[in-house]
Amino acid sequence: MKAVQIAAFGSPADVLDVTDLPDPPRPVGDEVVVAVEYSPVNMHDLAFVGGIFFEPPLPAVPGNEGVGRVVATGPDVTGVATGDRVVLPLLSGAWRERVTVPAAGLTALPDGDVRQYAMLASNPPTAGLILDEFVPLRPGDWVAQNAANGGVGRALIAFARARGVRTVNLVRRPEAVAELKAAGADVVVVDGPDAAHEIRSLIGDARVRLAAAAVGGPAASTLLRVLEPGATVVDYGSYGIAVDPRDPEVIERGITVTKFFVGAFDRATKLVPLVDEAVRLVRSGALTQPVAAVYPLTEAREAAAHTLRGGKVLLRVGEEHGGASGNAGS
Repeated sequence: MKAVQIAAFGSPADVLDVTDLPDPPRPVGDEVVVAVEYSPVNMHDLAFVGGIFFEPPLPAVPGNEGVGRVVATGPDVTGVATGDRVVLPLLSGAWRERVTVPAAGLTALPDGDVRQYAMLASNPPTAGLILDEFVPLRPGDWVAQNAANGGVGRALIAFARARGVRTVNLVRRPEAVAELKAAGADVVVVDGPDAAHEIRSLIGDARVRLAAAAVGGPAASTLLRVLEPGATVVDYGSYGIAVDPRDPEVIERGITVTKFFVGAFDRATKLVPLVDEAVRLVRSGALTQPVAAVYPLTEAREAAAHTLRGGKVLLRVGEEHGGASGNAGS
């Protein structure tokens, strides 16, 4: 079978290689073999390739998430059957035509947009956990975030709206404002020196007790200026939030900054329910991530380069088999 593999850590342009690997053996116990259809090329995949956050044993197959059809089941599998489409567990190594994974927690997906399903194992659970795990939120509360047009940002908007929570969203491009408003965002502001003041003029005296930070620097400072004293910032994507010690608006306010990694949460009790919720949001149209391009598995290096330029990119790992697929055409 075809797979993308790395034998060393480094730049995707240098270390991503398409190779032939043996087909998975017949599954045993509670295992299933999945024929992968699509897998995203995310920045955290490229961090995996670069060995930035951790260094798995080499050679290794990247691909943190994806979707595919079950093609074989072990004798102890009861929850899914051959032919079912499933969201792969996080960190499965999905950039290969077939992969063996545990069946525990897998559920058969309803007909729907297969490409959207491919993007549900990481970003939506991240968004859901940020909303659920750090600050007790009630309907009507406000949450702020930067990089709101990204995968986590769009998922957070959808999850928050389903919970009755309102969102303040910072973006970098003016054209993203209308996109996110159409997606259900309550307040969308282009970040800049006056962004915090603009947000306050729109939400008045509303208390913002939670923020999600994908990027640090000035964008994180804007979040800090919007938060009430004692609030929490969940840093899920930046390399650290630096606070200017001379700025009286962002110091001495008791704000907690906590790092976040979705893989640290229990899959069965925390991640799977949020993936199931994300499936329902996708089917209702409340959660959609625009796809900028789809590349075949053999063009993984080109797909990685596109991801670095910006835009959501998918790898078409194998053939899409059966079922409705929404806008899943090339």
